[in-house]
Amino acid sequence: MDRQLLEPESGKVLDESIPAVEHFKIKVEDDRTGMSIETLKRAFADNLYYIQGKNEFLATPYDYYMALAYTVRDRLLHRWINTTTAYIKQDVKEVFYLSAEFLMGKQLGNNLLNLGLYERVETVLRELGHELKDLIALESEPGLGNGGLGRLAACFLDSLATLQIPAIGYGIRYEFGIFDQWIVDGAQIERPDKWLRFGNPWEIRRPELMVEVSFGGHTESYQDEHGQNRVRWIPERKIVGTPFDTPVAGYKNNTVNTLRLWRAGASEEFDFQVFDSGNYVGSVTDKIFGENISKVLYPNDNTSQGKQLRLEQQYFFVSCSLQDIITKYRKTNHNFDHFHEKISLQLNDTHPSIGVAELMRLLVDENHLGWNRAWYITRNVFAYTNHTLLSEALERWPVSLFQRILPRHLEIIYEINRRFLDEVKAKYPKDDARLARLSLIEEGSEKFVRMANLACVGSHSINGVAALHTELLKQDVLRDFNELWPEKFNNKTNGVTPRRWLALSNPKLSQLFTEKVGPGWVTELEKLKQLEEFINDHDFCDRWRKIKRDNKQVLTDYILLFNDIEVNPDSLFDVQVKRIHEYKRQLLMVLYIITLYNRIKLDPNVDILPRTYIFGGKAAPGYYMAKLVIKLINTVAKFVNYDPEIRGRIKVAFLANYSVSLGQLVYPAANLSEQISTAGKEASGTGNMKFAMNGALTIGTLDGANVEIREQVGAENFFLFGLTAEEVYAMKAHGYNPRKYYEENQELKAVCDRIASGYFSPEDPDLFKPLVDSLLNHDQYMLMVDYQSYIDCQERVSKVYQDTETWTRMSILNTARMGFFSSDRTIKEYCNDIWQVQPLKIELEEYGKKIAPATNPEV
Repeated sequence: MDRQLLEPESGKVLDESIPAVEHFKIKVEDDRTGMSIETLKRAFADNLYYIQGKNEFLATPYDYYMALAYTVRDRLLHRWINTTTAYIKQDVKEVFYLSAEFLMGKQLGNNLLNLGLYERVETVLRELGHELKDLIALESEPGLGNGGLGRLAACFLDSLATLQIPAIGYGIRYEFGIFDQWIVDGAQIERPDKWLRFGNPWEIRRPELMVEVSFGGHTESYQDEHGQNRVRWIPERKIVGTPFDTPVAGYKNNTVNTLRLWRAGASEEFDFQVFDSGNYVGSVTDKIFGENISKVLYPNDNTSQGKQLRLEQQYFFVSCSLQDIITKYRKTNHNFDHFHEKISLQLNDTHPSIGVAELMRLLVDENHLGWNRAWYITRNVFAYTNHTLLSEALERWPVSLFQRILPRHLEIIYEINRRFLDEVKAKYPKDDARLARLSLIEEGSEKFVRMANLACVGSHSINGVAALHTELLKQDVLRDFNELWPEKFNNKTNGVTPRRWLALSNPKLSQLFTEKVGPGWVTELEKLKQLEEFINDHDFCDRWRKIKRDNKQVLTDYILLFNDIEVNPDSLFDVQVKRIHEYKRQLLMVLYIITLYNRIKLDPNVDILPRTYIFGGKAAPGYYMAKLVIKLINTVAKFVNYDPEIRGRIKVAFLANYSVSLGQLVYPAANLSEQISTAGKEASGTGNMKFAMNGALTIGTLDGANVEIREQVGAENFFLFGLTAEEVYAMKAHGYNPRKYYEENQELKAVCDRIASGYFSPEDPDLFKPLVDSLLNHDQYMLMVDYQSYIDCQERVSKVYQDTETWTRMSILNTARMGFFSSDRTIKEYCNDIWQVQPLKIELEEYGKKIAPATNPEV
C-alpha cells in the first residue's frame, strides 16, 4: 500500500513533490517582539544576562526589574517604530502638547496593562519565582510635575495614544523632579528627588537631534541679499538641548506615541585653555550654567536668580521643541504653506506661552517669512489652555529680565503688542483703561510682560478646564479678551484616564465591571452607566462593599508600615490628597477634626462615628503658610491618635511624599472625597474625578469640576456645602468680616482658641498663631463663613454612612455616572473643536531583522 503525506489537522493529502519541511514550517516568535509566555521567559532571561550582565546567582531584585522593563520596552519599540514610520509616510497632521510638567507615574504596570500583557507577565514571573508587584515597587517614580497640571498632561498622552491620535508631548527632563517630602517632627523637609540614580530603562537618548538655544546678548539690524530689512540676534551664550524619548502606549492597539523631554547641557562642556591657566572651576562654568536649566523642577522663584532660571527653563524647552517641530516638518515640506494645516500646538497653561514669540522669531528671523504671513501661521497653530483663576499664577516677567535674557523676544513682543493695540483702538476708541488691561505690557514703576495676554493674542483658541472655570474666565480673569474675541473661548472639562485610575489601581473593582458590562468600559467609560441595573442586586452590593473593604485594608497596612499608626479599616476613610495650598482649605478639615476633639473632651461618651482622616500633598518649599498647615495636621494627629479619651474614634494620618503610585492606593480605599476649595478658586480638579470613579462620595463646594460631577451623579448623591462663587464675590465686595463668625459661633471660637493658645505646641505656644491671625483678620479663602455649613454637612455624611445600603447605592451611582470624566472624552473634544486632527490606525508590520536601503532624508 502506498504511503501518503497527510496534513495533520485536515487530513488532506499533500503534494509529495514539495519537500515535507516546506509543508510543516513552524513559526517561531521573535524574542524581542513575541507575546507568548515561553517567548517572554526567554526574553526576560536574555535581558538579565546580556543587558544587566547577571545570572540568577548574581542578580539583585533591581536587576530583575530592569530585565523585565527592557523586555516590555522591546514590545513597545516594535509598535513605536511602526507608529512613527506611519506618521511620516502618511504626512498626517500632528498634535504637539507643550507642558512644563508631565507627572507620568511608574511605567511598568501601565505599559503591561496597555500592551495586554499584565496577567501573562504575572504568570511568567510566578513560574520563575518572582512577584510582579514586588518588581513594580522597585521602579523609581519620576516626579516631573507638581500636581494636577502634570498629571493631566500624562492622562492626555494616554488618551491620545488610546484614541490613535498622532501626537507628541514636549517637556523638560528634570534631573531632580518635585522634591521628596520627608516629615520630621511634623514638618515638611525637602530632599532631592533622585529618580535617575539607577538609570531609566524607558527612555532613549537622541543625541543626533540636539538643538542649540541662545540666551542674552543683543540684536542688530541688517539687510539680506534681497534688500529686506532683517534682525539678527547676537547671543551672549548658547546651550544645547538633547532629547530623551519615552514611548507612550495606547490601550490594546498598535499606537505608541512619544513623550520627548529635553535635557540642557553646555555647547562646550570643558574649556581647556581656562583649565590650563589654573582656573579649574572656570573651565566648567559653561557646563554648570547649561546643566542648571534642566536641573530641578520649579526652582524657588522668591529670588531674582530663581525667577531668571524659571524663565530660562520655559524658553529652553519651548525653543528646543519648536526647532524640532520645524525640522520634522521641513523633511516632507519645502515651504511653510501647509505648516498650520499639519501642526497643532497646545499650550498647557502659561509656562510655554513664550512659544508665541519664539515661533515668530524662527519664522521671521531664521526662515525669512514676512511678518504678516508668520503671524497668520502662529495664530493658527497655537491654542491656549488656562488652568487657573488665581492672579498670582498668571505669569508676569519683569521687562528688565526679558531684556537681559531674551532681547529679541522682547522686541517681537513689543511689535505684537503695537499691532494688537492698534486693533483694539479701532474697535474701542478712547477706551484707555481697556487698552491698559489688554496690553501685553503692564505699565508701572516696574514694567512686566503678561504671559497669559501673550498666549491669548497669539492663539486661535482659549479654553478653560471646567464649565464654571470657563465662565469665570470669560466674566472676570479674561473678560476683556472674551469681549474682543468671544469666538476664541470654549470649555474643555478635564478628565482622567480610566486605564491607570481604575483598571490598574483597582483591579478587583475593574474585574467586577468587566463581569457585568463587558471589557469595553476601559475605553468607553460611559458603559459603566449599565451598573445602575445592579443597585438593588444584593450579591452585587455585597461584592462592592467587600472590594472597598479589601482596598481599605491595603491602605490600612500601608499606614501602619509607614506612619506607625493603627487605623480601623471599618471606620469611614475621609480623605484629602492634593497640593497643599490655602485655597484648597486643608485647614478647614483640620478645624473639623479639632471640633470633634473638643466635643469628646467635653463629653467623652458623645456619639461620634469612627473616622480615619487621611491627608497627603506637598507644599511649595517657599510657601510658609502651607508648610505650617502640614505641621498643624501632624501635630493634631499626635494628640488625637494617642489620647485615651478619644478611644480610636478619630485617627489622623498624613501620608508623606504623595505621588501617583501612592494615589493608586488611596483613591480605591476612600469613602469620602474632600473637595472643599473656596468656590471660584479651583479651575477644575481631577482628584475629585478619580475618587468618584472608585466609588467615593464627595463632600464639596460648587467649585471647579465639582459642579459638573454633582450634575452627573445627581445632587442627592453629593454632599454640598458652602458659598457659591457669586456669593464669595458679593461678600468680599460688601466687606467681609471673618471675626464676626468667630465671635458668634462658640464651637468655631473654641477651635481657634485651642490652636492659638499653644495647646498643640506647648514647646512653642505661638507656633500656629499666624494661621489663626490670618483666619480672624483676613480669611482670604472664606473658611470662617463656610465653617458651620461644612460641620453640618459632615453630620449628614455621618448619618448616611451608618445606613449601609443607602451609602452603597450612592457609591455605585457615583461610579456608574462618571463616564463623562474620562480623558478620552476630553481629548475627543480637543480633536474635534480645536485641533481638527483625525485618528490613524497603525498596522503592525512583522519585524524581519532586515535593514532596507536608507530612505530617511537626513541619512
